[in-house]
Amino acid sequence: MSQAEIIQGRPIQEHHLQEIRQLQAAHPDWSRRRLSQELARIWDWRNGVGQLKDMAARTLLLKLEERGWIVLPPRRQQPSNRMRHKRLPEEPLLEPSAPTLRSLAEVLPLVITEVSSPAGLHQRARFESLLHHYHYLGHRSTVGENLQYLVCDRQGRPLACLLFGAAAWQCADRDCYIGWDSARRADNLCFLANNTRFLMLGRVPQLASYVLSHLSRRLSRDWQAKYGHPIYLLETFVERQRFTAACYRAANWQRVGQTKGRTRQDRPEGGWHQVSIKDVYLYALHPQFRQHLQGQTTEPPTAIE
Repeated sequence: MSQAEIIQGRPIQEHHLQEIRQLQAAHPDWSRRRLSQELARIWDWRNGVGQLKDMAARTLLLKLEERGWIVLPPRRQQPSNRMRHKRLPEEPLLEPSAPTLRSLAEVLPLVITEVSSPAGLHQRARFESLLHHYHYLGHRSTVGENLQYLVCDRQGRPLACLLFGAAAWQCADRDCYIGWDSARRADNLCFLANNTRFLMLGRVPQLASYVLSHLSRRLSRDWQAKYGHPIYLLETFVERQRFTAACYRAANWQRVGQTKGRTRQDRPEGGWHQVSIKDVYLYALHPQFRQHLQGQTTEPPTAIE
């Protein structure tokens, strides 16, 4: 390996591979889990609140093995599909022929719960069940940094579910809009979040854009509290043949382009996987988001109030 390659957001060079091989040689009895934990500790690979990123280290090891650069010990057990065996609580079916038609004032004030936090865990099963049953993409277990919001009316009835997770690794129109190169993207992608799920239950005029605007004022602060770093920019990808994105535009999200109809599973040797073209929408959470994402500021990364 003559040059560093960015893998799992880290520059990997030959001496890193040698370090992993030496660790394996010194501890041939270690499992993949033990190896990833120790690697994260040696590299002091932590998130913003000081937790070891052993899952990120494990993913990195798998990617290195895929490239043929290391050989991992055999799996001691097959990874389980938690959603396959997970029992989701049933939600009363919504009546599609009689949608809820109320004014926004009738459902305010909203009760918004971030269900992945300790204070919101009692609502997490409800959140997952609603997405599983009613979102057209369904819902599987969420991995990586994420925030999950359940929105209810003042009587506790669910109105919406929103999931924000890791940003897309590459998106040409988004990257052009930000104005960063691949190195800066690798360093600062963690400061973006992707609205990967947005489920509205029933119909309340102007509610969707109201929820988006309300969450945009707290999301970076919530992310900072959970992961120790802020979010400067939000993204979402809207399937143009299915949705109009009217609520995003009403909430001042900006369309910056469209996807190429490809996925992260694309490989030159394995062919391209054609998927639906999606419009790319962005929403800035900080007035100097470009400076932060391009690494042009010495200001410490903190959420804007």
